[in-house]
Amino acid sequence: MAPAITTLAADAPALSAANTGFMLICSALVMLMTPALAFFYGGMVRVKSTLNMLMMSFISLGIVTILWVLFGFSLAFGTDSGSIIGWSSDYVGLSGIGITELWDGYTIPVYVFAVFQLMFAIITPALISGALADRVKFTAWALFITLWVTLVYFPVAHWVWGTGGWLFEMGVIDFAGGTAVHINAGAAALGVILVIGKRVGFKKDPMRPHSLPLVMLGAGLLWFGWFGFNAGSWLGNDDGVGAVMFVNTQVATAAAMLAWLAYEKIRHGSFTTLGAASGAVAGLVAITPSGGSCSPLGAIAIGAIAGLACAMAVGLKYKFGYDDSLDVVGVHLVGGVIGSLLVGLFATGGVQSKAKGLFYGGGLEQLGKQAVGVFAVLAYSLIASAVLALIIDKTMGMRVSEDDEVSGIDQVEHAETAYDFSGAGGGITGRTTATATTVPSENTKVDA
Repeated sequence: MAPAITTLAADAPALSAANTGFMLICSALVMLMTPALAFFYGGMVRVKSTLNMLMMSFISLGIVTILWVLFGFSLAFGTDSGSIIGWSSDYVGLSGIGITELWDGYTIPVYVFAVFQLMFAIITPALISGALADRVKFTAWALFITLWVTLVYFPVAHWVWGTGGWLFEMGVIDFAGGTAVHINAGAAALGVILVIGKRVGFKKDPMRPHSLPLVMLGAGLLWFGWFGFNAGSWLGNDDGVGAVMFVNTQVATAAAMLAWLAYEKIRHGSFTTLGAASGAVAGLVAITPSGGSCSPLGAIAIGAIAGLACAMAVGLKYKFGYDDSLDVVGVHLVGGVIGSLLVGLFATGGVQSKAKGLFYGGGLEQLGKQAVGVFAVLAYSLIASAVLALIIDKTMGMRVSEDDEVSGIDQVEHAETAYDFSGAGGGITGRTTATATTVPSENTKVDA
């Protein structure tokens, strides 16, 4: 994110209509990523959990937006206090900000920066939800989001991107969210699932995606929105850095998808659509922190490494026995760690800043900084998230009952089902009751 990378950013005395319009478009693209994530996750679960999975992403749009306006923006980007947290009374309720007041050092209004950052805050807890599919009470999830963004996301965002934040001051490079978004969410997912346990039937029952077309649609929309996520994080279009990030986003994603598919073919004998979608997301995750510091050739290497490593990592849940339902740990945590650390190898010193990685004569200095950022965020998010989940679980209960999980969380939590088969064959006169109920029950049995 540009505020944490100031080496090449020039002071700007006047509002730029071009940069402001560009950033509003990027904000809209990042907002689209949360519904896209809902479709991506929603297609990967069984029929009986589809709506719940969609809602676990959509509710973040409501909760985090309100919290961000009330106090979140102030905590993340207000005046630094002890290099840990921010606070500015003018940002509380966004009430003390002038409509043409510029974000310090840039040509866009504070309001535009605030709304762009809001979209990052929204999607980060939504990413966690994929690890918890099929088994979490919706009220407990809503409370978890509220507590988590307040106690984990807002402080970590300040560490990484806020002026005065300790990782910011150390010189950790995170262009668009490898630590603050992906490692943060992936570590949180691991912390929560260690507390709430496995799904009923884990390792025993088939839990295949019910709609791969939905998965591919979600992945495609995520890829599209990610250009705003990444290229927009330079907060302007004046010096070409955002353009490099745009190119590197495309390049790394393509390389990761191909690497994942190649691994699948060698290991399992098939090129799967789920593998293509997952590989693309792995590449997007890995290039997020690193794409502003590397060349397109470096982006190919980063994407390929991430695609291969994440494809291997998703199977670790079976080896170690943690039930990461939709591979949030394997893709977002592992991909975020890889992308963040590889800055220390592939940074050229000629794009977003002068910092160079090992392969460009910079030695191990930047790699060391990246490692501190990676493991600090990972440890804090893992522990804090597990504690929050434990508190919620011991007070109101985090999981639905075993019977409700088996029968279907959609009906229990939302009183709805994703697909209504009751009208199958409707309109044909003379159909008997037995015939009319045969198709719905068969579909329900197979898909659930």
